[in-house]
Amino acid sequence: MRDRFRWLGHRIATTAFVAEVLPGAAAKLNAYAALTRLNKPIGIWLLLWPVLWALWLSSGGKPDPHVFIVFVLGTVLTRSAGCAINDFADRNFDGHVKRTKDRPLVTGAVDPIEALALCAGLGLIALGLALTLNQRTQLLTIAGGVLVLTYPFFKRFFPLPQMYLGIAFTWSVPMAFTAQTGEWPPRMAWVMFMAGLLWTVAYDTMYAMVDREDDRKLGIRSSALLFGDADRFIIGIMQLMTLLGLWLIGRELELGLWYGLGLAFAAMFALYEQLLIRKRRPEDCFKAFLNNNYFGMSVFIGILLEYTFR
Repeated sequence: MRDRFRWLGHRIATTAFVAEVLPGAAAKLNAYAALTRLNKPIGIWLLLWPVLWALWLSSGGKPDPHVFIVFVLGTVLTRSAGCAINDFADRNFDGHVKRTKDRPLVTGAVDPIEALALCAGLGLIALGLALTLNQRTQLLTIAGGVLVLTYPFFKRFFPLPQMYLGIAFTWSVPMAFTAQTGEWPPRMAWVMFMAGLLWTVAYDTMYAMVDREDDRKLGIRSSALLFGDADRFIIGIMQLMTLLGLWLIGRELELGLWYGLGLAFAAMFALYEQLLIRKRRPEDCFKAFLNNNYFGMSVFIGILLEYTFR
């Protein structure tokens, strides 16, 4: 009987512990997911499309499986680490912006030291993956890491932080070429880098148009503020230059119909985005930003089909 009561008491204590601890742990994990934007994968896709373009084009449509896995995982980890350091840098500003007022560092669901620790942990894992690649790629990885970690602080003084973000986001292109070939990036890789950079500045300017008035009040720099009334025109020019750069790459590699169709669909999505931002309504600008996922996807599908059926 005594053993039975002891067992029952232990069972009750265990149940009470689980009931108390598990909800708290789940809430903390949800907060970490929100901090790293794992609950909003659009950023992962926007980062991933240029990586996939580069891996397929640098390998003739047959990327090395190890390199492919490292870059996909590295993209997720780097983006998550970048979001954590971004929210740490913006923790005193986000509460004054409608779109960001519920972020974990603003609500107190995550402490600043936790954000730094999470960023460091994710960054170290990404670095560990990069160490399995060739030495030249490792050197490029270090430069890319510096870009990701320093971007959030450029919004305080740099008039065009979206350009710096574009460099950080698209640095994966020369990295992918070097990882796949073992050589320093060729001219074509830098053409793709410029195309990806311009595309990133274009869609991140759409994103900045959502927060234009809040950024103006807080003194945060953005391309949407810098471009002013010329924002739509400049975005359009960058979209055209992105497509031109991708067309030049296709011409150099003698890519055919499928690649051309991919670029044609991307151009239609770019035109649709121009229609969305024509009145500069924040909700439509955000839709235009999200639509860029289809732009990147169209280009990749064109590349994939080209190498599948050529």
